[in-house]
Amino acid sequence: MKKILSVMLVAMLLLASLTACGSNPNNKPETKATNYTVGICQLMVHDALDQATQGFIDALTQAVEAAGHTVEFDTQVAGEANLCPTVINTFIAKKVDLIMANATPALLAAANATASIPVLGTSITDYADTFAGDIPANVSGTSDAVPFAEQARMMIETLGLVAGDLVGVLYCTNESNSLIQYKAVKELFESEGIVVKAYTFSETTELQTVATSMANECKAVYIPSDNTVAANDTIVGTICTEKNVPIYTSYGGTVCYASLSISYYDLGVETGKMAAQVLIEKKAVSDIKIMTLTPTVVYNEELCAQLGIEVPAN
Repeated sequence: MKKILSVMLVAMLLLASLTACGSNPNNKPETKATNYTVGICQLMVHDALDQATQGFIDALTQAVEAAGHTVEFDTQVAGEANLCPTVINTFIAKKVDLIMANATPALLAAANATASIPVLGTSITDYADTFAGDIPANVSGTSDAVPFAEQARMMIETLGLVAGDLVGVLYCTNESNSLIQYKAVKELFESEGIVVKAYTFSETTELQTVATSMANECKAVYIPSDNTVAANDTIVGTICTEKNVPIYTSYGGTVCYASLSISYYDLGVETGKMAAQVLIEKKAVSDIKIMTLTPTVVYNEELCAQLGIEVPAN
C-alpha cells in the first residue's frame, strides 16, 4: 500500500512539474500585472504646461502598457501656487506611487510634503536654486532652462539693439524662477551697454497696466519662462504689437517674433520615461540625473513681417 502511494505521489509531482513547464515555455518567472497610481499637480492651465503634462502621460502610459501593467493618472490643476499643497496632500492621502510636479510651486509643495514618495518635476528652470543647493533624495526631473547668453545675443542681432536701448523684462513676482532668469539676462544685456528694466506684477489684474507702460517705454520686450505671463500673454502681445514693440519669449508661443526654446511636450516625454524607470525598473530617484533639452530657434515669420524684422536666411 505504501509503495502504491509513493508511486502515485511521484507521478503527481512529475505531472505538476510538466504542466508548469508547459505553461511557461521560456522558463521565466511570471510577472504579476501592477496597476500604478500617479498624481499630477500642474500649477495652471496654459499651453506649455499642458503639453508637458500630455507628453508625460503619453510616455509613461506607453512604457507601462509595454511592460504588461496599467497606470491611473490623477491630474489636478491647482490654479494658484498657494493651492499646490492641498493638491499634493490629496495625493499623499491616496497613497499614489509617484508624483509629477509641473512647475516650481508644485515641485516645492511636493518636496515639502513627502520624503518617501518619488517626485519628478517638469517645467522647472533651476532645481539647485529652487532647493538652495540641497535637492531632496526623492526629487529629480527635467528642466526647461535654455542658454540665456544665446537668447540675449539672438535679440541683439535680430533687432539691431545698441548701447542705450531699453529692453523690458516682464515677469510675475510670485515666480522665483522668473527672478533667476531676469538677473541672468540683465547681466548679459548690460555687458553690451543695453539698459534693462524689470516690469513686474503680482496679480493678473495688474498685467494690462504694467504691459502698457512697458510698451510705451521699451524698444523690445523679453519674457522669461513665467507661467503667469504665459497664461495671459495674448494681453501683452496685443498691447506690444499695437506699439510695434517686438516680444521675445523663453518658452515659444504665438506672441513672440522669435524664441530659442524647447518643446514642452518632449520635456514631458522625458519625464515620463524617468517615471517608468522609477515604477517599473525600481530605479532610485536619487540615481536619475536632472535632464535639459537642446533648444531650437523659432521665428514667427508673419509677426516678423508685420514688425519689419528680417528673418535670417538660415
